[in-house]
Amino acid sequence: MIKTISTDKAPQAIGPYSQAIKTDNVLYLSGQIPINPETSEIISNDIAEQTGQVMKNIKAILEKESLSIEKIVKTTIFLQDLSQFNIVNEEYSKFLGDHRPARSTIEVSRLPKDVQIEIEAIAYIK
Repeated sequence: MIKTISTDKAPQAIGPYSQAIKTDNVLYLSGQIPINPETSEIISNDIAEQTGQVMKNIKAILEKESLSIEKIVKTTIFLQDLSQFNIVNEEYSKFLGDHRPARSTIEVSRLPKDVQIEIEAIAYIK
């Protein structure tokens, strides 16, 4: 079974993709960028604020399926500037608490809407 997941508490997809796809045991979240779902605008140019908004968006999609942050098993972080790694880690950790999913962090030359960060996630359902 494959199901498309969508919530208005996270930004709507800005292209031909879904916010998330659910299979029997896994929820695959598309990369989230720091768009406020209420205004459809980038929240700021501050990397800490952008990271926080991305994590809120991820949390909202998980909650749509009654899942918590602790169900995340893997994330991939895309950063425009890897020198901001420590700031991102600090904000990212606020949302995860003691939970430590597997993770990759990659520096990229450009992201959609010229944001500084994008994070995708995979969560375990059962």
